[in-house]
Amino acid sequence: MKKTRLNAVHRQMGARMIEFAGWEMPVEYRGLIDEHLAVRTRAGLFDVSHMGEIFIEGPEALACVQYLTPNDVARLSPGMVQYTALTTPEGTFVDDMLVYCLSLPDRYLLVVNAANTDKDYAWVKEKSAKFNVQVTNRSDDYSQLALQGPLAEKILQPLTDINLGQMKSFNFAFGKVVGVDCLVSRTGYTGEDGFEIYTLSSNPEIIWKAIIDKGTPLGLLPVGLGARDTLRLEAKLMLYGNDITDKTTVLEADLKWIIKFQKGDFLGKAVLEKQLQEGLKKKLVGFEMVDKGIARPHYPVFINQEKVSEVCSGTFAPFLKKAIGLVYLPIDHTEIGSEFEVGIRDKKLKARVVATPFYKREKSK
Repeated sequence: MKKTRLNAVHRQMGARMIEFAGWEMPVEYRGLIDEHLAVRTRAGLFDVSHMGEIFIEGPEALACVQYLTPNDVARLSPGMVQYTALTTPEGTFVDDMLVYCLSLPDRYLLVVNAANTDKDYAWVKEKSAKFNVQVTNRSDDYSQLALQGPLAEKILQPLTDINLGQMKSFNFAFGKVVGVDCLVSRTGYTGEDGFEIYTLSSNPEIIWKAIIDKGTPLGLLPVGLGARDTLRLEAKLMLYGNDITDKTTVLEADLKWIIKFQKGDFLGKAVLEKQLQEGLKKKLVGFEMVDKGIARPHYPVFINQEKVSEVCSGTFAPFLKKAIGLVYLPIDHTEIGSEFEVGIRDKKLKARVVATPFYKREKSK
């Protein structure tokens, strides 16, 4: 297994380590629920150094990224970030990702999922061959920390020369964190305000320990992958392999908002336009359990006693204190309030389609 540069720190802090996407990663330190609630009410610090960083550079970098993704990268100026996807010619997902505009029009950073980094890099290399660009996988060079929660800015500001108060959501800046060169973006995967910190330093432990020292008196906790998953599900943030795959289109995944048909050609555009015209047959929806039970991934889903699907993501939401999940349902059964059943052990338990995101933070600014 690969190890992040913070592996020894996690062990010193008593983390329970697991294998994830070929990496040895902390799944929890003092408990999933405590860590989840810390992020919702105070702050949490994650090691997400396993994420992938792929650079596209050259005279035709903008045109290349526009072709690879459905969102409109031309809307970005340097210092801005965009949520988007790598799409197949069928309009399905190679991956979902963030695009950072480093300079116009010739330098972009794609931040992709750890499990897909090698696959994504090969895909981008192949599909970008017709453009005058250079594609580089620098995933092993970077460490990435995520500081998330309502107190994130208060904790990080004394440690950095970047004016965080002026940084809008989905923006970034270069600067120093405790004297270490970093890229800091106001992004995250929790539904909370917060920051993701990228560094090429061989010793990111300096940053980790400084944030822990500054944040602990305010209630910050180190957070593992367990709470990262429950936090992102409460906020209805997608998990590749569960909620989106190369078999589900961007429209079916209820991500129409990241498709900008008017921008010009991109991979999958024709199929997605046709699907939009003809109408969807299924769509991803959020649900909560009506009967007592927790729907887990791959549990069967029934409508009128007929199996129609399987649960994509499902868990007990620690902050909301209810069992929630995501599932693809036939389009005529996706209205809010529609009921269906989930097979849990030897029972079929009632669930109901609800509005998403399940949790939405109150914005103070």
